Amino acid sequence: MNKKVLIISTSPRKNGNSETLADAFLKGAADGGNTAEKISLYDKTIGFCKGCLACQKTGRCVIHDDADMIAQKMLTADVLVFATPVYYYSVSGQLKTMLDRANPLYGTDYRFTDVYLLATAAENEAETVYGTKTAVQGWVDCFERATLKDVVFAGGVNGIGEIEGNKAMTAAYEAGKNI
Repeated sequence: MNKKVLIISTSPRKNGNSETLADAFLKGAADGGNTAEKISLYDKTIGFCKGCLACQKTGRCVIHDDADMIAQKMLTADVLVFATPVYYYSVSGQLKTMLDRANPLYGTDYRFTDVYLLATAAENEAETVYGTKTAVQGWVDCFERATLKDVVFAGGVNGIGEIEGNKAMTAAYEAGKNI
């Protein structure tokens, strides 16, 4: 079955390691016969949520910036993929802000059921990604039909390009191909 896959790359660095990991997932999803799109946040304008909750009545955010358009794309995707560098053992600020700004999706007839997390970090210990996973799981838990299907973690990568040849690249490709 052809699925509509939306990958949100939240690295502030163009061509950073988490974005490269997102590209591997994108290629796998496309090779698997799915329709896949990647949105990179490094060049987007995304303001902080104001907490006004107007979106719960209108289904749209009162802030008209790039996050509003991205949330609408999230609404119609079958699969969501979040790619993030690990900052202080959690998601990047860019991802956290985007998840907050996706609040208009709560209470809607969203399509996504599968959510994937792709994470990269300079630290290589398995526990490095635990807080990142917990942050994304907290968002996923607000959507009863959604499940965090898989986490692909690449540790020991810091400088741009260090992820090349990392086994996580193959894992991301395979996860995308087998959605």
